[in-house]
Amino acid sequence: MGEYVIKLPDIGEGVAEAEVVEWMVTAGDVVHEDQVLVSVMTDKAAVELPSPTTGTVISLGAQVGEMLAVGAELLRLEVSGAGNIEAVSPRPAPAAAASDEASPATSESEMPAAEPTASEKTASTPATPVPAAGPPPSSTEDRRPEPPRAHTASRDEVGTETRSEAAFDPAPPRPEGEKPIAAPAVRHRARNAGVDLRFVSGSGPAGRITHADLDRVLARAPQTSPDRPTDDSRSAVDTPKRTGETPQTPLEPIKLSGLRRAMCTRMQDAWSRIPHISYVEEIDVTSLESLRARLNERYASTHPRLTLLPFLMRAICLAAREHPDLNATFDDEQGVLMRSPAVHIGVATQTDAGLLVPVVRDVQSRDPWSCARAVESLAETARSGRAGRDVLSGSTITITSLGALGGVVTTPIINPPEVAIVGVNRIRTLPVYVGDSLMPRKMMNLSSSFDHRVIDGHSAASFIQAIRALLEEPALLFIEPPREVHRPGAA
Repeated sequence: MGEYVIKLPDIGEGVAEAEVVEWMVTAGDVVHEDQVLVSVMTDKAAVELPSPTTGTVISLGAQVGEMLAVGAELLRLEVSGAGNIEAVSPRPAPAAAASDEASPATSESEMPAAEPTASEKTASTPATPVPAAGPPPSSTEDRRPEPPRAHTASRDEVGTETRSEAAFDPAPPRPEGEKPIAAPAVRHRARNAGVDLRFVSGSGPAGRITHADLDRVLARAPQTSPDRPTDDSRSAVDTPKRTGETPQTPLEPIKLSGLRRAMCTRMQDAWSRIPHISYVEEIDVTSLESLRARLNERYASTHPRLTLLPFLMRAICLAAREHPDLNATFDDEQGVLMRSPAVHIGVATQTDAGLLVPVVRDVQSRDPWSCARAVESLAETARSGRAGRDVLSGSTITITSLGALGGVVTTPIINPPEVAIVGVNRIRTLPVYVGDSLMPRKMMNLSSSFDHRVIDGHSAASFIQAIRALLEEPALLFIEPPREVHRPGAA
């Protein structure tokens, strides 16, 4: 019998870590090859991981809700034969240390206090010197306020401070022009913490910097807050005085996990990194709604019911021909805008677990009924929890629709690395002048957002105006725009 270690695989698309969402097995279970072991959540999608072999579960590498880096031990099996225990690296410590000196894994309670060496005493000396005892200066001009005297640190305190400051040893800077490799969420955390990732060593594949690497640096950084309030002052500030108040009901802490946690990270990262420009336009959809009703009545028995969404998807495809920069993704690390010849539209879908964006691919080749079938099928897949990476990735532009819930204006957040998102608001019947006559018309707002780093206001407005023209004259949605033909002898 031998032991077989299963590690978190490289799921692809720049994923450096994943959260354990649900274990399908427990210690002592017998598992077979290709049996699903665990469901993990990346910042893009939920992924089920199967077993590569048959064996008995010895231990699980993480609990539900914990984050694991790519390459970390996921599960350990007892198998017949020699196993693979000699071929794999030992299970990493929680801090993902590269060496004992760089990341001491022993906790304070486990490490016996030792007499500090002379160099350690020097490292643990307070930054503010304590003046030697002696007569005060004779000159009034040379008199300075005496700094507060530091208390005499105990042996345990000296050992803690020594280890903290001695361990803070930033990595040498990378060569000129070489950028650190890290996921957007890691970069966002580093910016907020004031950490320069050029000086952080990465433990992930190809030197990728993970959350664990950043945590290690933040934990080692020397604390520089001399004016931190004491326990007494903190207590006085944090505890309000209440006279005659009835104690409030305690708050209920709810930990974000799984899809909700991934969505939280992505939305925060998108909002902090992307300068959004929003544009709202009012569209007369009276003719479109009339056409939609007639088509649904005529083909009710043979075709899926049409909503406004398939027509909007068709309009986006046609408008993108004139504005290809809007159907694109932006690599902000490389400074490259990637135009897509195909239109893959993500459709924001609310599920019990949170917001998912399944992707309808090659919309430019679909008719409205094909779009309707795809949207319905993908929405059902997403709501049932069966949506994988192939369903939730690869979109070039996104539609979000809150019209069924009401609301006339929204400011949607872009789904990176896309550069545009189109929001649909509810349809209202309003009095509108048509020529000289006041008539009831069905009006709808499109509330859209664009990445202002690569899309300027003129391009954003022109794109939405092109969509508006198509929706207000729905016959244009079914006519291929004429191509310019060069005539011999024409100037």
